[in-house]
Amino acid sequence: MIRLAAALAPLLLAAGAAHAQDPHAGHAAPPDPHAAHRPAPTPAADPHAGHDMSRTAPAQDPHAGHAAPAAADPHAGHQPPAGQDPHASHDMSGAAATQAPHAGHAMPAPAADPHAAHRRPAAQDPHAGHDMGAASGPPDMPTSADNPGRPPEDPTPAGALSGPRHAADAFFPAADMARARELMRRENGDIRTTAVIVDRLEAGVGDGEETWLWDAQGWSGGDINRFWWKSEGEGDFDGGVEEVEVQALYSRAVTPFWDVQAGLRQDYRRHGEDATHLVLGVQGLAPHWWEVDAAAFLSTGGDLTARVEAEYDQRITQRLILQPRFEVDLSASNIPELGLGSGLTSIEAGLRLRYEIRRELAPYIGVEWSRALGETADLVEAAGGDPEDTRFVIGLRAWF
Repeated sequence: MIRLAAALAPLLLAAGAAHAQDPHAGHAAPPDPHAAHRPAPTPAADPHAGHDMSRTAPAQDPHAGHAAPAAADPHAGHQPPAGQDPHASHDMSGAAATQAPHAGHAMPAPAADPHAAHRRPAAQDPHAGHDMGAASGPPDMPTSADNPGRPPEDPTPAGALSGPRHAADAFFPAADMARARELMRRENGDIRTTAVIVDRLEAGVGDGEETWLWDAQGWSGGDINRFWWKSEGEGDFDGGVEEVEVQALYSRAVTPFWDVQAGLRQDYRRHGEDATHLVLGVQGLAPHWWEVDAAAFLSTGGDLTARVEAEYDQRITQRLILQPRFEVDLSASNIPELGLGSGLTSIEAGLRLRYEIRRELAPYIGVEWSRALGETADLVEAAGGDPEDTRFVIGLRAWF
């Protein structure tokens, strides 16, 4: 007996020590207060359920190599000392119940999207809501037609174009309405006007001679069709009138700034025979506000000549105006009785400075240079004249 007791004594002492260290030995574990909130251990549940993983290659699974326990205990590794409630001081109102097995792990975008790492959150995208599909084209600028407050415009109904050209003809006799429209056109659109323009009325001094000339024109008619007349004459104070030219023309507007003119020209000369010409020309406003008058003349004797005049008003002030003027004369053949050779016969260039006392009345001073050219210059020299001449002029420009 003594030997048996001595052999069992160490075993009894070890059992007693183990019993003293486990306060819960022999006690049933109390129920877990969070058991109802802990997700049920479902080993077959997919942690990525609801996520489109079609673009992720199997070898690029960000969770490859990570074993996700079926029901991971969020308190693993936090076992309290013996005798204490394992969940004391922990607020488990919803964190453990909703915690995903991959919480705390970054979820990189699928490798197939090369810009995933640079994409901003939707709330931070500065272009959110903008259509960037046509960025390479012209900007889509709103117009008045895009105004949501603009009243909608319906297409013109077919019936609006099915009646007569003038709606009043459907209710009144067409002949009476035609007479009324013609009367309105004459009174409001077909206005008859008359004007007289004295472009140059001047005296000149040069080479010991004192000369004078006039250059005037006018019209009467409407905006499209007019009767136009022109007159030029020159002479000297000692000998009287040298030459007079009068034109009677029909003028028709072919564009807003140009008229085509046709008619007759009659010349009166102190030395030489008078002549009659057919006239065909154009007159109007060229680009840069040059006033141009160009015409060809065919005499009853078969002589063909032409003349081009151009002038421009450069306003220095509202009343002070500088006007350059050019004139070129041509002849298709030699006309010895008129002192003209074939080709370019003469050229004139003048510069006049006028002051408008009123728009209708403006005195001026200036200088004019002229030169006979080619065979015409030879004829002038043969007659004892000078082919070149410079004159200082003073004159008056008026219109009414």
